[in-house]
Amino acid sequence: MSLSGDSRTDRKRVIVGVSGGIAAYKACAVVRQLAGAGHQVRVIPTESALRFVGAATFEALSGEPVQTGVFDNVAQVPHVALGQGADLAVVAPATADLLARAAHGRADDLLTATLLTARCPVLFAPAMHTEMWQHPATVENVDTLRRRGVVVLEPASGRLTGADSGAGRLPEAEEITTFAQLLLERHDAMPYDLAGVKLLITAGGTREPIDPVRFIGNRSSGKQGYALARVAAQRGAEVTLIAGHTAGLIDPAGVEVVRISSAQQLADAVSKHAPDSDVLVMAAAVADFRPAHVATAKIKKGATEDTAPSTIDLVRTGDVLAAAVQARAAGQLPSMRAIVGFAAETGDAEGDVLFHARTKLQRKGCDLLVVNAVGEGKAFEVDHNDGWLLASDGTESALQHASKTLMASRIVDAIVAFLHGDGGSAT
Repeated sequence: MSLSGDSRTDRKRVIVGVSGGIAAYKACAVVRQLAGAGHQVRVIPTESALRFVGAATFEALSGEPVQTGVFDNVAQVPHVALGQGADLAVVAPATADLLARAAHGRADDLLTATLLTARCPVLFAPAMHTEMWQHPATVENVDTLRRRGVVVLEPASGRLTGADSGAGRLPEAEEITTFAQLLLERHDAMPYDLAGVKLLITAGGTREPIDPVRFIGNRSSGKQGYALARVAAQRGAEVTLIAGHTAGLIDPAGVEVVRISSAQQLADAVSKHAPDSDVLVMAAAVADFRPAHVATAKIKKGATEDTAPSTIDLVRTGDVLAAAVQARAAGQLPSMRAIVGFAAETGDAEGDVLFHARTKLQRKGCDLLVVNAVGEGKAFEVDHNDGWLLASDGTESALQHASKTLMASRIVDAIVAFLHGDGGSAT
């Protein structure tokens, strides 16, 4: 990030702060991914961070000079100019010490001084031992930063330094850069507005076995459901994700993941977790039909057409979304405040996509319905999406073409509005 300016207006100016923890080496992947996305990246490490990763590495990855102190290049006033000129600031990893200094407005090195002058969205990705993350001082510092509109990600759970394991692990680089891109796309801070809310989200496709080798499936990648879980968790929700078959996606940080395969397994998992949930989001692509009989041995092709099996009898699977609506109406889901369905539709001789979506919303009885037009290169197995959001009160809003993460953010905005009694329009 040149202090003298850059004429390439299509590039966003991103600060990547790196504090002194063992996870500092993972910042290299964050820098590489942001630079690879076309952004102009300036790395500002702390002196402690340089004990883990040398300045030459960050300079090579970013193509920009690295400095840590406020007395370097004083004539260019970097401790003010860098923050003033940034479109986004990301700190990964953010140690307990860095969070404390940021929360209390310290400016004793270039990174903290830059954070004080930045008026762009700021994203912290914490990394520390579980005891440090859960300490009341850190909890209070994180709460303070969030009240100021700073985005502080929930850390992942897993292996820490030494033999320890637990919450406090730095989220994967892909997750950090996903939220960095979301903040650039939203043009505002991501609110922390779902604390205390329990979300149950389904994602991915189901597979209905024919025999030990074959199955009936669909093209769902699970990307939209995973994006919803990721965004909701980082907005403070307690998220349980029921995941069918996905495209090898990284589990979202701070989310409990329940694995299923078939439509019946998904229905059983929803029945188990829905009574304790405030919101159900049915983003999974659930099979409408399954084989009536599952062969215990592989069905042979046969030596001739006469000896090959001619048909596979199908039966309907249960309607998980409709069953949840009915269970709520019967008082079996006392905590459930919102049920969100998804519809992948195509037009036909009877009507267009919206015609079928409106009919489905009325038939299912859910509160909100996200509608996607499907086809080659649409909705399934792609990173971007668009569609419509229909609400039970008759309001409809378009979901403009965007990344699935931004789409998830808009859908979560609508869920929050619905919970607050403001309808279900997407912003």
